Amino acid sequence: MVEADVPATNCSKCGRRMRVRKTWKRSGVTLAHGRFTLRQKEHACPAGCPKGNQPGALSLLIPPRSAMGYDVMAKIGLWRFLDFRQREEIRSELAAKHGLPLSSGEVSVLAARFLTYLERLHQASTPALRAALVADGGWPLHVDATGEDGRGTLLVAFAGWRQWVLGSWKVPTERAEVILPRLREVAFRFGAPCAIMRDLGRAMAEASESLCREQQRSIPVLACHLHFLRDIGTDLLEDRHHRLRGLFRQTRVRRQLRILARDLGRGLGSQVEEGRAGLRQWQSDISNRRRIPGGIAGLAVVRGLTQWTLDYPADSAPEGFPFDLPWLRLYDRCLQSVSAVQAFLQSPPEDHKVRRALERLARILHPIDSDTPAFGELVADLSARSALFAELRQALRLTGGSKPPQTNISRKDLLDIRAAVKRLNHSLRCRRLSPDLGKARDIVVAHLAAHQPFLWGHVIRLPKKSGGGFRLVDRTNNILESYFHRLKHGERRRSGRKVLTQDFEHLPPAAALAANLNHEDYVKIICGSLDRLPEAFAQLDASPHRQPATTTALRRDPETASLSTADRRLIRTQEMADCVMDAAESHHRKDTAA
Repeated sequence: MVEADVPATNCSKCGRRMRVRKTWKRSGVTLAHGRFTLRQKEHACPAGCPKGNQPGALSLLIPPRSAMGYDVMAKIGLWRFLDFRQREEIRSELAAKHGLPLSSGEVSVLAARFLTYLERLHQASTPALRAALVADGGWPLHVDATGEDGRGTLLVAFAGWRQWVLGSWKVPTERAEVILPRLREVAFRFGAPCAIMRDLGRAMAEASESLCREQQRSIPVLACHLHFLRDIGTDLLEDRHHRLRGLFRQTRVRRQLRILARDLGRGLGSQVEEGRAGLRQWQSDISNRRRIPGGIAGLAVVRGLTQWTLDYPADSAPEGFPFDLPWLRLYDRCLQSVSAVQAFLQSPPEDHKVRRALERLARILHPIDSDTPAFGELVADLSARSALFAELRQALRLTGGSKPPQTNISRKDLLDIRAAVKRLNHSLRCRRLSPDLGKARDIVVAHLAAHQPFLWGHVIRLPKKSGGGFRLVDRTNNILESYFHRLKHGERRRSGRKVLTQDFEHLPPAAALAANLNHEDYVKIICGSLDRLPEAFAQLDASPHRQPATTTALRRDPETASLSTADRRLIRTQEMADCVMDAAESHHRKDTAA
């Protein structure tokens, strides 16, 4: 029991002496004090002045109508949305370090309440955040959406130079009429952006163009170079790459290679280590590499050659299709293995088991060797298109992967890249190519013509009050894509699930704002430090002009063809099935009577 009597003072309205109105008790839990019960006298003005009441002693410790303190809520929220800890981890930590045995339900409730307060704090800090962005000379808007299996779509507006999440919303689908109101909201709160970086989707393009017209300002709308390159690569390579995959599946080369590797491994059995030692010795014996030894070592060599053929992902790039062509990598390895096997069979091993294994490998690779079905023509076409795609990658200087070093791109580099793309465009138009490669050339030229206005304009002139000079906008949306990757990685770590369909559908949009707490400049503006975050939450409730957590929840988005959770709960009922069956039976009875 804690006594928290506040001495009586005079009313701030009429000056009369305050009197005791009532004495009450209230339980509370904080990290600093543990569990306690507080008894306090509440004073009121005898004249009935409406604002003569004095605040309670717990107003800076515990939210209204709650027993859990602000510091408990803040700690749980940080663990949940910054560290992505599971509920049981949070419960164990609170019990071990603070002696607070909370239930899993209480942890979930406090985590959700943390996001509500964080969103309110973000909105209350809008003037200070806007002032910081203006002091930078403006801010480039990076906008993109993510989801899982077409559900739980999360739209995020990102300040590129500060790397702050300025707004996040759950949207039913990526459509311009859904995206545009969110962009308007961000522009209203933080001012018009100095540039907009978007993907190549039609909805994002239309929404960005509409926002620029409404702002009546010349705002560069930029297309992500990586999305641009991926779009061209998909149109160039997808059809041929899928056809090459179909040939491999038709001939079952990869499947039979796996069976051979498995059978040879089982044949080695307990002698597998002896076989590996023989393989290492064969690799180190330079003078005798063109002959395969007999016995266990020979079987291990044939197994190693089979495994090497299957290990084509080792040659692959991490960016995925179209920057990497795994089936073409498999073909290249099969072709090299064919040549190696033919060389080994010119001087076949004396051990008949090893020779039979090597001949079996040759039969598996026979479709590649005999070009039946027509691997060679398809591979030649795919390789020529891949070379054309590589030229464009080289011109755009995106050959280093999906995460180019943006900090190393200077204004001169951008001019050089633009000039290189212009030269490539002119060169492609002047080339005499085969009919098929000519169609590939037309694809590249058409994309360059369609997106030319949105590929350049990354140099932003800063106003004199911000120091003048120039600053560059990133050429890609990688900072936002990387954020989505970290968010999904954290959610997988928390839930233990690979597919996050349900998690993203129920994840509050304010969860994206929690990433801002990793930035010291943002934290300094909204609360000073993370240790003072509970105090900032308490000041929100103490403010005489309390605002609701958000007004965006009242927005009615247009309905789409997607089966939302609300619709699913209605149509997957027995009543819905009964209505359909009754109507169908009624129609059947009328037809029978007629």
